[in-house]
Amino acid sequence: MTIYQPIRTKRHAIVKRAPILIISLVIFATIISCKEKPKVVAGPAGKRSGTVNIEVLVIKPDTMVNIIYSTGTLLPNEKVEIRNEVSGRVTGIFFSEGSDVKQGTLLLKINDQDLQAQLFKNSVQEKMAQAEEYRKKQLLDIKAVSQEEYDVVANQLQSIQAERKILDAQIAKTQIFAPLTGKIGLRNVSPGSYIPSNTLIATLQQVDPIKVEFSVPEKYTQFVKNGMPISISMDYTPEPFSGKVYAVESGVDESTRTIKVRATCSNPKRLLVPGTFARISAVLEQIPDAIKVPSEALVGDITGNKVFIVKGGKASSVPIFAGIRTEKDVQITKGLQAGDSVVVSGLLQISDGTPVSVRGKGQSKQMTTK
Repeated sequence: MTIYQPIRTKRHAIVKRAPILIISLVIFATIISCKEKPKVVAGPAGKRSGTVNIEVLVIKPDTMVNIIYSTGTLLPNEKVEIRNEVSGRVTGIFFSEGSDVKQGTLLLKINDQDLQAQLFKNSVQEKMAQAEEYRKKQLLDIKAVSQEEYDVVANQLQSIQAERKILDAQIAKTQIFAPLTGKIGLRNVSPGSYIPSNTLIATLQQVDPIKVEFSVPEKYTQFVKNGMPISISMDYTPEPFSGKVYAVESGVDESTRTIKVRATCSNPKRLLVPGTFARISAVLEQIPDAIKVPSEALVGDITGNKVFIVKGGKASSVPIFAGIRTEKDVQITKGLQAGDSVVVSGLLQISDGTPVSVRGKGQSKQMTTK
């Protein structure tokens, strides 16, 4: 009898060993995952361990000046557009462009020959009416005429006199005089030209004194009063100017939340020109014995502002309330007192409880800013 045995191939051997390989891999992975991994503890971001060198500022009460800065525009003290009330031909121009003129100076004359002729005719009629009224008055006194006849003549005389006043007013309109003392600008008409009524002849401006108009935020409304001094500076001249507030707008502009202010400034040299851009500064108030710190000492967070002070060689945060601000300093209305040592450098490296060392062997800055 012939017995046949199955032929074992290489493929059969691999299939038979597969479960053993899988079990070995699982055991190996379990052993690796059970090994203890080293723990990594991250320190506070931006903070340093150990002692931090800092600079401090010892608070000393000092006078603090609340100054506001603004921009404005120069305006003439008075401005008038010279226009004619009646039409006609220009017979004379009696001013030079860009010159100073005094109030009452004749500036321009319009032809009035027809009006003068009417006035002459009216004067003749008035004399005749006056003579007739005189005769009727004499006859009335002796009862030779009735009161009614005299009244007719008297009314005619009054009518003629009224017409003369109308002619005088019309003739006066043909002469244009300077309504105020000031500087007149460029003229827009020429001698001999016919101009309709309401033609712009020239502009007359009074520039000494001169006005300046500017705006301040609504929170300073209570400080801006009439008579408050201001300082004015211009880009085209280094000379400083001073003025005084003379009027404050009655309400706040809702679109800008500012209030408009006007001041006057002496301008004898005519250096200030209407329409020019101006920089304004004004002292709103002076606070004696104010507690103030440099702006860089403040640290902001979600709860508000705070500063760091040094207590027992460690940094300690103190919440504060800020008052007025200047270019460099901030008034502290609550949270600090005289003698506190406020940290002014190394703020990014410290937190509550951080050991600190005052740079310069305890020599701290003194508050000297005004």
